[in-house]
Amino acid sequence: MFGWLVPLLFLAVQTQPARAQSAAAKAPQRPEPGSTALTQNRSAESLMLGIDVLEAQGFAAIRGKRVGLLTHPAGVNRRGESTIDVLRRAHSSGAVKLVALFGPEHGIYGNFKAAVDVADSIDRRTGLPVYSLHGKHRKPTPQMLAGLDAMVIDLQDIGTRSYTFVSAMLYTMAACFENGVEVIVLDRPNPLGGLKVDGPPLDAEWKSYVGAFRVPYVHGLTIGELARMAKEAPGVMRVPGPNGINVTEANRERGRLTVIPMRGWRRSMRWPDTGLRWIPTSQYIQDFAAVVGYPMLGLGTEIGKFSHGLPGPLYPFRTISHPDLTAQALQKELTALRLPGLRFSLIDARNAKGQPTKALYVEVTDWDAWRPTELNFHLMRLAAKHDKKNPFAKLNEAEKRRFLIHTGSAALLDALRRHGARTNIDALFRDWHARALVYQRHSRRYWLYAP
Repeated sequence: MFGWLVPLLFLAVQTQPARAQSAAAKAPQRPEPGSTALTQNRSAESLMLGIDVLEAQGFAAIRGKRVGLLTHPAGVNRRGESTIDVLRRAHSSGAVKLVALFGPEHGIYGNFKAAVDVADSIDRRTGLPVYSLHGKHRKPTPQMLAGLDAMVIDLQDIGTRSYTFVSAMLYTMAACFENGVEVIVLDRPNPLGGLKVDGPPLDAEWKSYVGAFRVPYVHGLTIGELARMAKEAPGVMRVPGPNGINVTEANRERGRLTVIPMRGWRRSMRWPDTGLRWIPTSQYIQDFAAVVGYPMLGLGTEIGKFSHGLPGPLYPFRTISHPDLTAQALQKELTALRLPGLRFSLIDARNAKGQPTKALYVEVTDWDAWRPTELNFHLMRLAAKHDKKNPFAKLNEAEKRRFLIHTGSAALLDALRRHGARTNIDALFRDWHARALVYQRHSRRYWLYAP
């Protein structure tokens, strides 16, 4: 998703669910380890999302108020009903006044491809104005917020830093705090759970709309907990650049934030443990398998010849290939790395010409041992090994910036440019791991849920 990752990560291809399902039978069928397969054994009724809690409380937090709603297709209650419809029903009963909709990247119905600018519109279904926060504006204008008492935010994040929904939340909070509009965040699960923290932190100078929070690449917080961090910690609501934000400390302190926590969610729960059906958050995050794969392969396929996924929409972020290596040769090379918690399995597939071939599928075999981002950085080193010239050494300034706002680490880029295939990834990873532990200890103050 986002910025220069579009042609590399998403290929601008619409998903074809029927085709994906027919091919999925040949992929490994074991569930991701670490989940307890509660999808089959428990009802989603035992977990209440933020929107469910808000409704159960009779919409007390917004009763009688004129509200806007920032949401997308994955903003649903535990029964799969859109938050738009839940608030429209409350509007009809006189409990609240839903007067405007706000859409993040992909739009309120998810029908726009990654990085495509979306125009403001009128929603045909509801007749409400829809203000795009991924078009001319990233941050709501005073005109968009005029007449609103509160902004309700219901967005499903995937637990990885370079995914713009949490940025949309942060920018919206900034505008609301500056214009005296209350913010109500309806919390939702982090699908990777609340205990896994991994990858490089974000250097301060590389904060952007792609990565607006200075957190490790896999951050271990819910969207509501990130909102609490933005409200309570000085400097979080500052993102440099022409399209950035810079909320004064006075406005931050005066800003009104209410997070509606979930009921029944624990930090140890991954998405399958919730019993909830996954609603695609973008064209290439159609299921939990893609959520798991995104932090594993997204960064590692940016530079060089490695790519993820198969022709069309199959196995995004779960299969990996290189034009100069057979799947068997790549399997041997990656297996030799002995990366904890991973297995590289050959599966039947078809190439771009539709001919039968083998593809390399990345399996998570041990969730606790698995380090979600580690594979990316070994792929970067191998990209330099298998390229005639170190691809990281020949990046222009725009390409360097794009790399840095996604990975967040200037030390990583400097090492790759200097040493290429000889880069000591293990040393970098040890440093990031130590810093991630410090981050997790400090971020506990924003936790809303026990392990």
